[in-house]
Amino acid sequence: MRLATCTYQEFTADMGVPVRTTVGYPRFKLAAAPAGHARLITPANWMLKAGYATYADAYRRRLDDAGVDAIRTELEQIPAEGENTRRVLLCFERLTKPGVWCHRTMFAAWWQEHTGEEVPELGALPQPGPPTLFDL
Repeated sequence: MRLATCTYQEFTADMGVPVRTTVGYPRFKLAAAPAGHARLITPANWMLKAGYATYADAYRRRLDDAGVDAIRTELEQIPAEGENTRRVLLCFERLTKPGVWCHRTMFAAWWQEHTGEEVPELGALPQPGPPTLFDL
């Protein structure tokens, strides 16, 4: 199974199968409706108000508690048909401002550590800098 990450705003249908990983649903027009919701990798609502260190620690624990096998199973159950079956994990955070961080990049790093499988970012790449609040 191939995975990638991107923002809802930068996603285009040729990237793969869109997968929601957010607490809230986008309130704007999407390039394509999500084919499913990856609930095991969606952060808990309370985490959205936490600072970076608290968020990162809690989010990694959430992933560890779910485990690779359950996450893989959930993602494989999201329909992916056609030539490009890559599942693209979507969220709102644009990574172009220095210090902006997001659960999708945390998930990508965690997934690669546990499976050896790279999860590329298809949107604008993160800029260096210290973590800041979400850029909504």
